[in-house]
Amino acid sequence: MQTHSPEAQAAPGVLGAERRTPSVYVGIATAGRREQLGRTLEQLAQQSRLPDKTIVCPASAEDFDGAHAVSTKISLEVVRAPRGLCAQRNAILDVSSGADILLFFDDDYYPARDYIQNTLALFERYPDVTVATSWPKHDGATGPGIAHDEAIRVIDTYPSIDGELPLRRAYGGYGCNMAIRLAPVREHRLRFDERLPLYGWLEDVDFTRQLAPFGRIVACDALRGVHLGTKAGRGPGLRFGYSQIANPLYIWRKGSVSPRFVARQILRNVARNVTRSVRPEPWVDRRGRLLGNVLALKDLLRGTLAPENILNL
Repeated sequence: MQTHSPEAQAAPGVLGAERRTPSVYVGIATAGRREQLGRTLEQLAQQSRLPDKTIVCPASAEDFDGAHAVSTKISLEVVRAPRGLCAQRNAILDVSSGADILLFFDDDYYPARDYIQNTLALFERYPDVTVATSWPKHDGATGPGIAHDEAIRVIDTYPSIDGELPLRRAYGGYGCNMAIRLAPVREHRLRFDERLPLYGWLEDVDFTRQLAPFGRIVACDALRGVHLGTKAGRGPGLRFGYSQIANPLYIWRKGSVSPRFVARQILRNVARNVTRSVRPEPWVDRRGRLLGNVLALKDLLRGTLAPENILNL
């Protein structure tokens, strides 16, 4: 592990003489996006309220450039874990004992400059909230991706929030940007499920649904940002297509999600893969995903369906 704590990073502050400001950490699990991670860290350093610490967990040593630790003004810690989003996020949880709130960002998510400031205000204003997330209006994951310069242009157009924090109910967190109140996580020893390997499809919903009994899961439009949807580092369509069937059924069987959620996920994704395989988008391996769907359905009929089967595909 290596730790860098620039002098510009202040310790968590105090409100008055009695009340401590909650500490906010940012956690980023990354794989195969060395250059993109550096850009994301540069954007994180533009926050109006810096995180008290940023924890990066790369899948391999080659996925992180140590020069970024000294080129930004954020307090940065690097931890190691086996490759896999869930294992990497658990490693981040393991070293977050000093945090009250942990913000998980994808390595290609650019938060608006007031994101952490608004997150802190939300959790202080609503002590019953356990998870806060948002669905970006600009999300490259649903298309060919968004370029760095375009993402910066979008962020520069965001108007001031002026303290407005409108909330609406959310079923689960969106993994590219989700804030977690850590007290119930520690009390109930919650973890990301490492049976969801590699990309960990639906690991965000599985984890945050475990927090539903202990408080509200909300979406807030004041938590703004751009998800670039970078295609580098993605796994093959075959594996992802298998996960589109195996993962929702697995987390339903363990009790994390409802049958309705599972049915909607599977029917929507299979339908898209079928209809778009004729003329697939250049940025999506639709035929690979469809083949993965078929293999998963065959395993379902055989009684051998399991998320970790993708490791053998």
